[in-house]
Amino acid sequence: MTINSHTAHNTNALGTTPESAAAQHTSHLGSHGEHAAHSAHGHAEHRTQVQRESHAGHGDRAHAAQPAHADHVDHAAHSSHGNLAPTGAHSGHGGHGTDAVAAPQGNHAAHGDHGAHAAGLPGGLRITQDGYTLDLETTVARPGVIDFRFRILGPDGSAVTEFDPIHDRELHLIVARRELTGFWHVHPRRETDGTWTIQLELPEAGAYRVFTDIAPRALGRTITLGADLAIAGHYAPQQVPAVNRSTEVDGYTVTVDGELRAEGDLLTLTVHKDGAPVTDLQPYLAAFGHLVILRAGDLAYVHVHPNGEPNDGITPSGPEISFHTAVPGPGTYRLFLDFKHDDTVRTAAFTLTAQHH
Repeated sequence: MTINSHTAHNTNALGTTPESAAAQHTSHLGSHGEHAAHSAHGHAEHRTQVQRESHAGHGDRAHAAQPAHADHVDHAAHSSHGNLAPTGAHSGHGGHGTDAVAAPQGNHAAHGDHGAHAAGLPGGLRITQDGYTLDLETTVARPGVIDFRFRILGPDGSAVTEFDPIHDRELHLIVARRELTGFWHVHPRRETDGTWTIQLELPEAGAYRVFTDIAPRALGRTITLGADLAIAGHYAPQQVPAVNRSTEVDGYTVTVDGELRAEGDLLTLTVHKDGAPVTDLQPYLAAFGHLVILRAGDLAYVHVHPNGEPNDGITPSGPEISFHTAVPGPGTYRLFLDFKHDDTVRTAAFTLTAQHH
């Protein structure tokens, strides 16, 4: 499936009606950790008094200072970036796929960038982590619409049924072709016995990788589990798409500025439609964009949320969406940006490289 075909499937599979921006802001106030402050750059642009009061300065492994938000932990830090940073009423957005963070409590799991981990492994490379296992009902299927079913097994071997929400969902399911030429971000339904189900449309034979972003309540933090899925049939491997900083999707042009670095850097994605800047992006899962980054070769996984949040009085609704990102190391990476406009979620894809330093 091509990248553009993600749109219809994503819209149908999600089946969600956008909440008001104010309601999303209220429900997520204080729940999102941010990874904006790497030691290489302190991100002074986020240190104004207004931001300290309304969405905290973005610090590595920053614990919220106020009791009302003590349950939200920023776990952006790479093992080499253990700096503490001040926080305020709430932080910005990070991402999912971590191995080692302090455990939050409460209704929302911590939201930080999980680009690198104390155990030395990026997210999504393991089917089992911290006692939790991604258990696919089947690992081989035929092309077409499949009834995709799986469970998350806990340390005792039973299916887990209690999760803390991560950006409006108990579980985010990412499916990608191993050549990174196809991408789906969907949200299955959990049955009472802990089985997750969704109709997936995967029309082409090939090798796929499945990722689950979850925050088991008993664990108290976000982890990303990954497993292989094979779609049977004649399979002609493809090359990872060439490096590009601009892409077209459904009449939208999206460009990316910035570099991928292990120590972290700012990426800014800008959305235009028919040559005009889009200034009325709609919230999608409590953010103006979601960025998944996958490394070619091993599919090391990083899921990042943008700086700021809808209706925070600071963050504009386009055309720019900025992300502080940190990748596991050198290599070729495919970036997938989900954004919502005119009540439709679309995906823009890019290929960038991260160099040795």
